[in-house]
Amino acid sequence: MKKILIFAGTTEGRKLSECLAEAGISHTLCVATEYGKTLLQQNPFVAVRQGRMTQEEIKEFLVKESYDVTVDATHPYAQVVTRNIKGAVNELRGMGKSVSYLRLKREGSKKPKGNILENAGQVTFFGTGMDCAMALKNTKGNILLTTGSKELSDFCAFPEIKSRLYVRVLPSIESLSLCIEQEICGKQIIAMQGPFSAAMNEAIIHQYKISYLVTKESGGSGGYGEKLEAAKRMGIQVFVIGCRKEEGYSFRETVRELEKICGQSIPFRGRMRVTLAGIGMGSESGMTGEVREAIKEADILLGADRVLAYHLPEVEKHTYYQAEQIIPYLKEMQEKTDFPESKNVVILLSGDSGFYSGCRRLYESLNGEIRAGRLKASLHIMPGISSVSYLSACIGESYQDVPIYSLHGREVYNLARKIQYSSKTFLLTSGVKDVNRLGELLLKAGLAECEVVIGYQMSYESQRIETHTPYECSRLWEEGLYTCFVRNPHAQKRRLTHGLMDEEFIRDKTPMTKEEVRDVAICKLRLSENAVVYDIGSGTGSVAVEIAGISDEIQIYALERDREAVSLIEKNKKKHNLQNITVIEGEVPEGLIGLPAATHTFIGGSGGRMKEILQTLYRLNPWMHIVISAVSLETVCEIREALSLLSVKGEEMVQLQVNRVREAGNYHLMRAENPIWICSFDFDGGVLCG
Repeated sequence: MKKILIFAGTTEGRKLSECLAEAGISHTLCVATEYGKTLLQQNPFVAVRQGRMTQEEIKEFLVKESYDVTVDATHPYAQVVTRNIKGAVNELRGMGKSVSYLRLKREGSKKPKGNILENAGQVTFFGTGMDCAMALKNTKGNILLTTGSKELSDFCAFPEIKSRLYVRVLPSIESLSLCIEQEICGKQIIAMQGPFSAAMNEAIIHQYKISYLVTKESGGSGGYGEKLEAAKRMGIQVFVIGCRKEEGYSFRETVRELEKICGQSIPFRGRMRVTLAGIGMGSESGMTGEVREAIKEADILLGADRVLAYHLPEVEKHTYYQAEQIIPYLKEMQEKTDFPESKNVVILLSGDSGFYSGCRRLYESLNGEIRAGRLKASLHIMPGISSVSYLSACIGESYQDVPIYSLHGREVYNLARKIQYSSKTFLLTSGVKDVNRLGELLLKAGLAECEVVIGYQMSYESQRIETHTPYECSRLWEEGLYTCFVRNPHAQKRRLTHGLMDEEFIRDKTPMTKEEVRDVAICKLRLSENAVVYDIGSGTGSVAVEIAGISDEIQIYALERDREAVSLIEKNKKKHNLQNITVIEGEVPEGLIGLPAATHTFIGGSGGRMKEILQTLYRLNPWMHIVISAVSLETVCEIREALSLLSVKGEEMVQLQVNRVREAGNYHLMRAENPIWICSFDFDGGVLCG
């Protein structure tokens, strides 16, 4: 196996070592200081040598350990070290020894978008540290020196500079010793390990009242772009000690060369930082500081057209907002990018990430890819300010005890009924058409006295908070973003049980399951949350209407073969403002084809086809709960015959006799209604006979 020696003075060098270790390739890593050694993770494939070496010492070390490859991953400004490494390798080649030399270039720098700083004249370039120090002699204000401790002597040579100097150095004994040697006092030393974000640089500039920032053009890993970004925001001058154009291999190219030499594959995919950011209403002023910072630090922004349109930074943008688009893109980028760890991918999501947002599904999909090892990334969520929170603050209303519904890309069943029973309601909308539909619903439901407070384009310059009547809402035309708050001054108390009176239904001459029978039958159904119910032989739809009114989350399919009866069901559905009833005209069991499988079924009329109906229901869901009402003995016999072919449990048959009081002159007489049999049972999933 080939022996590899890496001179590491940069993040890229450490990452290269991690890639080799992951591939199971043994190698030696040379670091100059004890502090550099502490940054390394222990690994059985990595040997560490600490200490600086002259050219002669490097040559002797290469010969003694018989290294085949030398990778120079030192800092671009460590020109003396690079010269010593190349000199030692060339000496050995002159002696007939074959030693490969690879120069690993630092990743390209990330400058502020559009190079605004340089165009504005805020950046001045200098060839050497001494040239920069000479220029600083003629300035006033504090200076932040971020070039490291080795160049301190150039700047400390001038007392008028030294007294204004704040130096950011590594927290190592060597760096601190050099500061002390140059008589830099403690309050002027900022000993910290990078990398530093633009926000951190900005905070230091603010804390120390910095007027001039001195840096080297040291590439992306050296934080050059973040320094320029912070200086731009704080409005200070930047003095840059220019770096010579570096020759050598990129990270990807270096890995490929080592693969050729070692004869094996070396994985080098790093970890991206992926952030799901809730941007609130969309304007920058309506975002949290955390989200604004994430956007400024982003290398790539993803999201819908609308949310990307308001962001001016000239970063890479893609109109991807669904997992099916985002995951393949991230994987492709991961394969193509030399150094994916430096990529900050921010996915912009409107509103609050945890409130009627696509964040949850996207997070679960991304997290699944990460756990499976198909995507190397860290995943983060940043919440936003929801439009409901913003509107409630604008109008002085709390939303802690107010129902909130989203019309954005979804159907809200029985919305008018919900508003009918609530004095206050918040609504998220997709646009003006939803507001128009809201106004029409309120008018049709007899809720014309409601007030609708509208938040239009909230957080933007065109923001308006207006109060409208339902009629005015139905006539609005201006496109944009709307959030609504509905006040109902005559909110009704919601009934906690079913039990509508017969007089509350439109009946005509169609037979109807009477009130007392409905009550018992619905109790026997033992409905659960999110139930799917078939009402077979629905008649006037009285049972379907009663069930639909119990919960908006129950879905009812009312099946009826008589056309006049179908018309009555539609009328009763409309009268009681119920959208969770679907009316189907046709014979049963044929009419059941294509419907979602029911969890519960009420059979009020079978048309003499009880056996066929029950067998079909069993095939659709062999665990269904059934309730049947029967007036005639023939129907009871049909039920008994059908049950002999089915596997059921919990069978119960009751006979219900209802007597009503009628007046006859001064007397009150009992009038008997037809006796009703109510049969209830559960399919138990057994074998279907016959």
